Amino acid sequence: MGLRIVRVADAAAVARTAADLVVGSVARRPASFVAATGTTPMATYAELARRARRGAFDASSLHAFQLDEYVGVARSDRRSLTGWFDRSVVDPLGIDDDRAVRFDGLASDLDGACRRYDDAVARNPFDLAILGLGPNGHLGFNEPPSTADAPTRVVTLTPQSVRSNAAYWGSEADVPRRAVTAGMAQLLSARRVMLLVVGPHKREILRAVVDGPVTDDVPASHLQLHADAIVVADADALGPDPADRRR
Repeated sequence: MGLRIVRVADAAAVARTAADLVVGSVARRPASFVAATGTTPMATYAELARRARRGAFDASSLHAFQLDEYVGVARSDRRSLTGWFDRSVVDPLGIDDDRAVRFDGLASDLDGACRRYDDAVARNPFDLAILGLGPNGHLGFNEPPSTADAPTRVVTLTPQSVRSNAAYWGSEADVPRRAVTAGMAQLLSARRVMLLVVGPHKREILRAVVDGPVTDDVPASHLQLHADAIVVADADALGPDPADRRR
């Protein structure tokens, strides 16, 4: 099928549409997915939690994988992405704790932790990757340049990523400079990849992703070559002109 664009009116419609796609993507059992944190996917997870509470979605048997984490940040830190993953995905969806695969930002052997993560992916291949779009085209913390076969690894954040995370941390000076991220190889191995994009500030980079050349300098552009990648974006992100691949 290749890269498809699903154009919706606004952020609320992105959440509803994405939730429908999540349910359809993990309908077979057992299933596995990797979940981004960050602002954009939160409404989707909240919608899935509402469906779970009313019995319309059962996530208890799913394997959920954390996408990334800052190096040197404890799980108990309110800014930890592990804690965010638990609060927004694992706990509200009722996923069994032993089916949640997390990163430890304080691990003494980060390279070993990355290998164990990839081993867990190999045992439970991703049926779905739920991703947001970084301002420089990164997926997770696969900062540019990132090749399509880049493994799960420790990375150094680019200045642009540091700036975009400053509000979350309080200031640029407080943002950790290193992170651990699921690799491009793991994300692109997912049976389906869903990229959620909201807001006019993402318009330029989204155009580069969907209409520009496939390049390591815009890691998300590798989705153009994926067999089943879906961009769910609002009108502000896509701009006033309908995309050719809209449905």
